[in-house]
This record gives sequence, C-alpha cells and structure tokens, in this order.
Amino acid sequence: MVEFEAETARLIPIAGSAGTQEAETRAVSALLAVLSIVRPFSRALLTPLGATRDARASIEVYTEVTYTTADGRTMRPDGLVRVEFGRRSKFEALIEAKTGDSKLDAGQISAYVDLARQHGYDCVITISNEIAPSPGVHPTGQLRLRSNSKVKVHHLSWAMILSEAVKEHAHRGVEDPEQAWILHELIRYLEHPKSGALEFSDMGPNWTAVRDGAREGTLNRRDGAVIEICQRWDQLLRFAALKLGSEIGHDVQEVIPRAHRNDAQLRNRIFVDSMCDDGTLTGTLRVPDTIADMTVAADLKARLLTTSATFDAPRDRGGRARVSWLTRQLRGTEESLIVETYAHGARAPTVATLGQLLEDSRAGLGESRNEPVRFRVLRRSEMGQGRRSVRKPGFIEAILDAVETFYGEVLQNLRAVTPAAPRLERRTDAETTGVSASVERPQSQ
Repeated sequence: MVEFEAETARLIPIAGSAGTQEAETRAVSALLAVLSIVRPFSRALLTPLGATRDARASIEVYTEVTYTTADGRTMRPDGLVRVEFGRRSKFEALIEAKTGDSKLDAGQISAYVDLARQHGYDCVITISNEIAPSPGVHPTGQLRLRSNSKVKVHHLSWAMILSEAVKEHAHRGVEDPEQAWILHELIRYLEHPKSGALEFSDMGPNWTAVRDGAREGTLNRRDGAVIEICQRWDQLLRFAALKLGSEIGHDVQEVIPRAHRNDAQLRNRIFVDSMCDDGTLTGTLRVPDTIADMTVAADLKARLLTTSATFDAPRDRGGRARVSWLTRQLRGTEESLIVETYAHGARAPTVATLGQLLEDSRAGLGESRNEPVRFRVLRRSEMGQGRRSVRKPGFIEAILDAVETFYGEVLQNLRAVTPAAPRLERRTDAETTGVSASVERPQSQ
C-alpha cells in the first residue's frame, strides 16, 4: 500500500487566501451562504435585527452587489441579505464587512445608509473585529446617524458571530445533520487565523504607559490615551461575556446601568474616574439562572484581578448552618477563596478563607456570633502585564482565565435556597372529634 499525505477536503478552504480584500470577500461569502442554509443560525443572528423568526422564511444572499446612483456613481457593498415570509414580512439589509485590523469607515457607512434608504431597505449591517463599547452603540466613533432614521445601522463583531455559531452548533443543536456539518465548517473557518476573524487580543499601544501611570497616580482624566484604554476595557468585558457564553451555551451579558446604555461618554467617564482615582477597572457580567452577577475588577496598582459574587444567605436556619450551606456547595474548590460574611447591623464583614470555614464554620460568624445575612465570595489572581495575549499570557488572557475559572469553580456550583411551602397539619379523627365536642352548643329551651 502506498502511503501519502493529504488534507481533508473542506467546504470553505483556507489554502490560497492572501490579502485583506480576498479575506474579506471569502469571510462574507462564507457567512452569507451559511446563513441562507442553516436557518437556526440565521434566526439567531438576524431576528434581533428585525427579521422574521419563522422557520419557513426564505433567505436570499448576494455578494459584491453593484448599484449605480442617480449621479452615475458606482457603489458596491459587500453583501445583501433578504429574509422573506409571506407578502408583508420582508427584511432587507446591506452588508459592509472588514477583517483583520481593518476599521470601518464612517463616510462609507453613511453612503450605504443613503443607498439603503433609496431602495427601501431596512438596515445596514456592519461586520468587523471591532467590538462595540455597549449594545446599540456603533464602534465607529465618527458615525453620525439621525435617531429617527428609517434605516438602522447594526454592528456585529466576528467574535459575536463565532460565539453564536458555537452556541447553535454545540449547545442548542442543529437537527439536520448536513446543516450541522455546514455550520461546523464555518466555525472551523472563522477560528483559523487566516480567515481574518480575530479575537480581542490587544489593549492598544497606550496600554503600558496608562498602566504605569495608574500605578504611579499620575493619570490625567482628559488624556486621550486614558479614554482609549477605558473603551478597550469595556470591549474586553463584552468579549469575555461572548467567550464564556460560547463555552456554556447561554447568552452572557455585560451588565450596563440604564443611564449608560444610550450614553457611551457617561459610561466611559465612570471607568476613567475609577482608574484615575484608585487605579482600578471594574465591570459586571450576568449569566442566566445564577445566584448572582459576577463582578470583575482589575487593580492596576496592586497588580491583582478579583472576581466576586455577592448573594443573600438563607434565612431559614441558624448562623453556623448558613455558613455550612455555603461551604457544602464549594467543597472541592480551591481553599484560598475569600469569603466575606455580612451580619445584620455589622459595620464590617467577617473575613475568612474557604479553608478556614471548612475547618470551623464559626470562623464566618465573628465575635458577635450574629447570623449572616449576606455572603461575598472572592477569588484573586495575578494580573497579566502585557498588552497582547498572542505571544505570552498578558492582561487580556488573565481576565478571560479569571472569568472562566470563577464561573466554573464557584458561580455554577451555587444555588439559592428555595423556601419550603407551609405545611398543612392534618388532624387525626380523635383530635377532630375532641375539638367538635369542646364547642358548646346552645341548649334548647
């Protein structure tokens, strides 16, 4: 038998791809083709943007669409997607995509918005490796759109698209085996570095200077470098949510206060103030059906990362039993975890390691021995120093590892206590007869 070496034939080949333009064309064509075939995937991506979620909808996709404007100019968006079900339910969107380090252009997006308006399309969908600072906010800062515009602009990052594909394939499941294989081929393609779909892996060229300035307390709130790093921190939190979501198969969200949702400048100002005041960056992630949100904090001065969760103690038992309720659920977890116990009316928490609580639950009650009403569980780890996570473990990789570890070892194991329903006391026949006999009846005259 003759031995040979070969590569497995692939639906979306990587070999031969070279150049930014070719990478963009391949990525967009592959994505749109899979959207037209794998309905569960297209529903997950397009329904939030306004398309029908009906499984019977027809999906048409086109690439390199050429339009000629009234003044003779030629415009060529990267794609067009049309989702249609019945006569009244039609969704049409132009696609503008970038891969690698290429950035979206505000002028080009605005031109496509005008083009979409002329043709009665619903929206323009931009795709790139840029991660929006918050939901509904476009990563292209110079983009100015009217709030009452009929044509909306939605942004999808390649990281978000890959996360949705993984959740659909590995967790929710695609019933049709051929569609499942096709979706897997898209995942394999997007995960390849030559596809141009990159993970969030760089805190930017100003990272080292800003990090050192935070340690020394010399940061200026108006410095553009400080503002940029805080924007990247917000993007990193969203990327961490996407990564964890693809691992567990559920939508993990960055928790954004209502006042910040439509005011990206206000949100970034909070981050800037925190970093300038005490050298910390903080954010919150929410995983469905967990006992509490996860807080992620980076202390640039102490070079420490802290992941934590705060939740109520059960109220239907005594103090030591409340502590034991917590330690039973965390048995087998690293004993260096820190547990803060908050008693009613106490000025400060009682602090102990999980190991100390496992040895003696009274270590969580403090001198007052008052019953705890709230717990806070913390895990600390060293902060990576580098701006990138590609060559060696850096800040980004340390954050991602801290989030995944805290969820896997702590948060997913904790369950809130469900109070027992009140019990109905059933009386015996003798008790019932006794009660009846004890009731005095009026005597007849």
